[in-house]
Amino acid sequence: MTNTFEKQRVVVTGMGLVTALGHSLRTYWDNLLAGKSGIAPIQRFDTTEFATKFAGEIPDFQPDDVLGRKEVRKMDLFTQFAVVAAVNAVDDANIDFESEDKQRVGVITGSGIGGMSTFEAQTRTLIERGPRRISPFFIPMMISDIAPGYISIRYGLNGPNFATVSACASSSHAIGEAFRTIQRGDADVMITGGSEACITQLGVGGFNAMKALSTRNEEPQKASRPFDSGRDGFVIGEGGGMVVLESLEHAIARGARIYAEVAGVGYTADAHHITAPAPGGEGAIQAMRLALQAGGMQPSDIDYVNVHGTSTRQGDIAETNAIKKVFGEQAYKLNISSTKSMIGHLLGASGGVEFITSVLSIVNGWVHPTINLDEPDPECDLNCTPNVAQQKTIRAALSNSFGFGGHNVSVIVKQFTESLS
Repeated sequence: MTNTFEKQRVVVTGMGLVTALGHSLRTYWDNLLAGKSGIAPIQRFDTTEFATKFAGEIPDFQPDDVLGRKEVRKMDLFTQFAVVAAVNAVDDANIDFESEDKQRVGVITGSGIGGMSTFEAQTRTLIERGPRRISPFFIPMMISDIAPGYISIRYGLNGPNFATVSACASSSHAIGEAFRTIQRGDADVMITGGSEACITQLGVGGFNAMKALSTRNEEPQKASRPFDSGRDGFVIGEGGGMVVLESLEHAIARGARIYAEVAGVGYTADAHHITAPAPGGEGAIQAMRLALQAGGMQPSDIDYVNVHGTSTRQGDIAETNAIKKVFGEQAYKLNISSTKSMIGHLLGASGGVEFITSVLSIVNGWVHPTINLDEPDPECDLNCTPNVAQQKTIRAALSNSFGFGGHNVSVIVKQFTESLS
């Protein structure tokens, strides 16, 4: 089957985030380039009985000024992250929705788990106080699709609106679907990205039960160490990353500042194991190849890969091998780096924040470091940009996100030029 529609070019015009390294683009970017870690001991609950006692928590998050105290009380933390990041992105895009056809503006966001803290709190209420004391807001606070719902309500947006749930690939799927929605002409503007808030007792305890988290409690800032021989698991983080995507025609018509252009996306499934990557990284290989194909690009067009890079033994090796398979000898000319080394693994929000990171890398001409890379794993022998940022002209960047269940997404973003090349 062939597409009969003329594909719209899609550009990035606004970005917003909430992370352990800052809530503004400038603060976040400066801290990334400096190689600062946002990992610290958990303050939200007593970790005495937990094997892991640290995370990429956001202790200074103050949503009341943006959302209002009354609304905050009705939102799970993951929704607060999503809406605040979306407001920041809309403000950054300088777009006035009152002058837009709101049927042509939509919202797609991702979250791997949704309202985990709400689920925990209401479960305790059920056990300790009985079913009649469960909050009437329990269900709407918990469900993942409430985040795009709140964003659409805030701005009165009537276009495509839904949530993607694919574990750690959730927000990359959201961005991919928003991109394709504009590309095929079903919307002019999309707010997209993801959020997650799983630094809870069940979140940390559950990942500890899987032996997935680092337990380097004596040195939390050194615990997230992708591609390092001493890595012992990932570090959980939280936050949100949202972007405004527009058709090029729409962006030019309103005089928008354009950061970069989305070139292509690729989706695959490993069909192998519920948590482990496929041997040889076959699903990741095909996702990257599909993204290149969708963008009409060759491996030689990519200068930087923002890797999934979780700091797990199997995952880092599988992704390294996949990049080598896709890029061949070009793989050794690439810079790659893991944002998770500094902010932890934001689970379903990772792809949104890392997409923004890729755009900032293109705009600023820098690759942020992979910190804590002191003794590289011999099986991870690419240029992982160890410990120190590197200045580099980046024509195009590829961002990888892989999720439990075998979900793989690759997204390519490139320098914007008005020509069709």
